[in-house]
Order: sequence, then C-alpha cells, then structure tokens
Amino acid sequence: MKLVLMGTPAFVVPMFDAIYNVGHEILAVFTRGPKPVGRKQVLTKSPVHVWAESKNIPVFNRASEYNFSPDMVVVVSYGVILRDNVLSSAPCINIHPSDLPKYRGASPIKTAIYNGDAHSAVCLMQITAEMDAGDVYMRRAFDIGDDDTNDDIENRVSKIGTEMLTEYLANPAAYPPVAQTGTPTFTRKWTGADEIIDWSRGARAVHNQIRALGAGRTKINGTDVKILRTRIAQNGELEILQIQPAGKKPMDWKSFTNGLRGAEIKIGE
Repeated sequence: MKLVLMGTPAFVVPMFDAIYNVGHEILAVFTRGPKPVGRKQVLTKSPVHVWAESKNIPVFNRASEYNFSPDMVVVVSYGVILRDNVLSSAPCINIHPSDLPKYRGASPIKTAIYNGDAHSAVCLMQITAEMDAGDVYMRRAFDIGDDDTNDDIENRVSKIGTEMLTEYLANPAAYPPVAQTGTPTFTRKWTGADEIIDWSRGARAVHNQIRALGAGRTKINGTDVKILRTRIAQNGELEILQIQPAGKKPMDWKSFTNGLRGAEIKIGE
C-alpha cells in the first residue's frame, strides 16, 4: 500500500517504524518543523523527522506542500489541522488516544491523567473536516494506573497503536466504520501556567497535575521549585519524590531537605 505518514513526537516513531517494516511504500513523511530546544535554544528536528531521514524518506514540514495521491494517509499526533488538499487526496486515518467522543482535541492523554481517569482507549478513526468527529474503525481500551505519567501512557498508546495500525492496514475492509455516539467533550492546550500548584485542591489533584504535566511549580521556604515526581502515601498525603530548585539539577526529596539544614518546611511559601 502506498502511504503518506504525518506525525511529530517520539511515541509516534515505533508506529511508523512498524508500518515501514511490513513493507508498505512510504511516499513521504510530514512533521512539524524544527524547534528551539533547551537553554541554548538549539534548533532541533522532531523525532519523526529524524526517523524519516534515517530511512531516506522525503520529509516535509508544511502541509501546504502536500501534493500526493497515496492509497491512504496515516496521521498520529501531527499537530496540524488538515485541509482539503490532504483530505480529498485519499482516505485519511488517525490514531487518537481517548475513548471517543470523550476528549476530542490535542491533549487527551494529559487531560485524562489530570482528571484522574482510571480508564481510556485508543481509537483508530477516519479523519474528517470536523475535529476528531470521524467514524471509528477500531477501539481498544486500556487502564491508567494511579502513578502513571504522560510518558507512561504515551508508551502504552504507542504499543497499542502499532498493533492497531498494522492490523488495519493489512486488511482495511475487515474493520467497518462505526459512528461515534454520545456527547463529545474537548481538551485544550496546556501551558506553563497550568503547572502552578494550588495546594487547596488536595493531594490527589496535585499528584494528578504533576504526573499529567511533568512538573508542578511552587515555592518551598521561599525557593522556586519544580516538583517532578510524587506519590500518594498510605495516609493519603502527598509524598514528594523528586524536585528541582530553580537553577539546579533535579534531586530527590531527601537531598533537598538536607539542604534546608533542619529548617521548618513551608510548602507554598
């Protein structure tokens, strides 16, 4: 099958690699353009871009450059709204990591973890002009553990999505489309402001915030810190496992408190 692939982050690479390895002809890969990364703001290609170049597949950074007539377009976390030049060229499918129509939009994994959901699903769906509203060809449920992070779930979705895509592309006719039912809910773009911890929300909510967003920002004894990893103790309180004071490297909680030299710990102040 002749395919065009569209995606950007690292968890997409195993899916595209599996498609490539079973022998489909990849005409082109579309991915977001290079972005500045790190303190030195080094312009860095996306993981999908690097993968495509390693396979000598043509890479494009703008959907406006699309001019192909494949058998199918496969999209996973591309981060760009597709226009008619793509949608009219071939059937377009997408791996969406939520139990549609719940959590349509760009951040279903982060939203599910932030909200403390214990279950979700991966949907292989048709792409239409309306965001994440297309029929679903395949749906596979998975659990979200109490301490699972965004990275954990992305890895889980990558494995499930790899299986779904390889199965579907081997025989699309075996998976008839099923319309979404129920009331849609939508996700939003998360920003740095969402990392600021409101301690009045309670231990469980703060834990969910940190594992969803990768960090929670607050003050401890007057020092700006990022809390990077937590868990809920048996008594229901939040236990800080890893922390990063401003201008320093990440460290465990014991190392941080040792630096306070016995001072009373004042979280949020």
